[in-house]
Amino acid sequence: MNIDPIAMAKLISPFVTLIIGIIIEKLSERRAKLISFIGHVSSFTLNNEEKTPVFTHSIIVRNTGRKTANNVRLGHNVMPVNVTVSPKIEYQIKEFQGGGSEIVIPTMVPKEQITISYLYFPPITWDQINTYTKSDEGFAKIVKVLPMPQPPGWGKALVLILMFIGASFVVYWLIRFAIFAIQ
Repeated sequence: MNIDPIAMAKLISPFVTLIIGIIIEKLSERRAKLISFIGHVSSFTLNNEEKTPVFTHSIIVRNTGRKTANNVRLGHNVMPVNVTVSPKIEYQIKEFQGGGSEIVIPTMVPKEQITISYLYFPPITWDQINTYTKSDEGFAKIVKVLPMPQPPGWGKALVLILMFIGASFVVYWLIRFAIFAIQ
């Protein structure tokens, strides 16, 4: 029985693509993965005689990975007096000699999201406060957030199917090239 190598490449490429995709997902998702972004920056003027300006902003930290993030630390050049962590969790503030401080959160389970809100007065501005977000597993990815409508579920599924077909096409041509090189 003589097997056509081109037909074999057509049959094998989708399965090879699926296996490669599963391996890549397992390798990349079995760890803690922190993202951090600014939720809002606001300015208010109090209704008192001095018309005191007040600034506020929030930092959101989320563990998008599949493992617990340990010792999540948010660095600060200046720590405002008014800080709120939501939801209510265990945390501590560590002051450094020579200035600066960290908010230390012992653990963040997978898919957990925490919002840290700050309230402060001039001359401090939002960009002078936060310096970094990291954990024992590494630095958080800082995300620039732009509001946008989310595609429907069928649209996401269509994109995934088209990506799989494209990857299968590439694997097919790699197999064909390998067969051609061997012959």
